[in-house]
Amino acid sequence: MNGSFMNQSDCPEVQVPVSVFFTIGVVSLAENILVVVAVIQNRNLHSPMYCFICSLAAFNTIASATKTWENLMIVLADAGHLEKRGPSETKLDDVMDSLLCMSFVGSIFSFLAIATDRYITIFHALRYHNIMTMQRAGAILAVIWTTCGVLAVLMVRFYDFKFIIICFTVFFVISLATICFLYVYMFMLARIHARSIAALPAGGGGKRRRQRSWANNIRGALTLTILFGAFVVCWAPFFLHLVIIMVCPTNPYCECYRSLFQLHMVLLISHALIDPAIYAFRSAELRHTFRKMLLCCSRKLCS
Repeated sequence: MNGSFMNQSDCPEVQVPVSVFFTIGVVSLAENILVVVAVIQNRNLHSPMYCFICSLAAFNTIASATKTWENLMIVLADAGHLEKRGPSETKLDDVMDSLLCMSFVGSIFSFLAIATDRYITIFHALRYHNIMTMQRAGAILAVIWTTCGVLAVLMVRFYDFKFIIICFTVFFVISLATICFLYVYMFMLARIHARSIAALPAGGGGKRRRQRSWANNIRGALTLTILFGAFVVCWAPFFLHLVIIMVCPTNPYCECYRSLFQLHMVLLISHALIDPAIYAFRSAELRHTFRKMLLCCSRKLCS
């Protein structure tokens, strides 16, 4: 970088091969479908928390399928089988953008639902099954999916209005702040509660049972914290890109950051690839279900 300013040629756009996007999309699509099927098949996973995790995996599936289909369209367009800016292609592009926005908003709402569920599990354990029933979980998911569909259409339809981008960005920041506050508050209370358990008289199975139950709940909360951290790392660069578009659309330094857009998209779709790996690493029940499903499929293929 020479001088105090740079022109656009100083920061050429970073190009990521379509094959990279396609590979990540296909692998993440297979992983998230596996999570959804595992939760549906295993009755031990039929609980509100795993319903919300299944919803998160379903939104990730939508993101993976959307990016995979988009990359397939790019390949067909480069081969001359599709117009890059024909009317039907433009409409299909809007549909895919709506699905991607729906996936993002749905992921945020799913994390909020999961964080709330963990809070109730840890601090209202005796009343948990009365507060968070499967019927209520189903109603929450219905509201989440309906709201996400409406918001996604509005975001893409009125994308040219700066107000929409501002709302999109503010929603992202407020949601992150809310979830972070809930997790910090949860772990602060957990520390106090752990001390109260440790202060109980030694001996007897009651204290050990409470410690085991508490440890399991905290482990579940920690798993979801890791999931949320991965979400922030993968989506934050994309939102910084949106902020830069609003704040400094012609600044040459901002142009350099925007030249990394395809790398930001790689991070974004990698989120759908990372989540199932975290599920499998942290949940013994899911690992057992995955193993059982894969062994069953291999037997059918071999027979």
